[in-house]
Amino acid sequence: MRFRLDTESLIKANSQFWEQMLNMHLDPLPESEVFCVSPGHLLGQVHLDGRWKGRIEVRLAEGLAHAATAAMLMMPVEEIGESDTLDAIREIANMVAGTIKSALPRPCTMTVPESAVATESLSSQPCPEDMMMVAFNHESGGLLVRIWEEECADPSLCEEGAN
Repeated sequence: MRFRLDTESLIKANSQFWEQMLNMHLDPLPESEVFCVSPGHLLGQVHLDGRWKGRIEVRLAEGLAHAATAAMLMMPVEEIGESDTLDAIREIANMVAGTIKSALPRPCTMTVPESAVATESLSSQPCPEDMMMVAFNHESGGLLVRIWEEECADPSLCEEGAN
């Protein structure tokens, strides 16, 4: 990643949402540990544009997505439907990305969040240079937060020597 974001800021942004809004604690996994989400996981994402361009994704295992939805709606897990879960994933993506966005250079605009059931699996490693990923674990399942930098338009904000 050319823009200076660090793992600790991602962990903090994620924890702030999960703990304050849902009263759920997720443990960050060590960067060296490979983390995978299988097909059928839930994906929420937003695109950012401005002096920094990119995408922020949250990818939740199905069990965690259902537990988070139930917590958000204050309903038993058995009573939530797929549309409830997709709505909740959009809100989770919006909240987590909004917190991360506050650390990005201004001006920076964020799109309306999108959500879907992912048909492919995804692994945290290898992680390309233009991406940052942090994985979390919860008793209901895992979470992967991924920031994908498309462009850092202001050279003064980018890492020395990065293209």
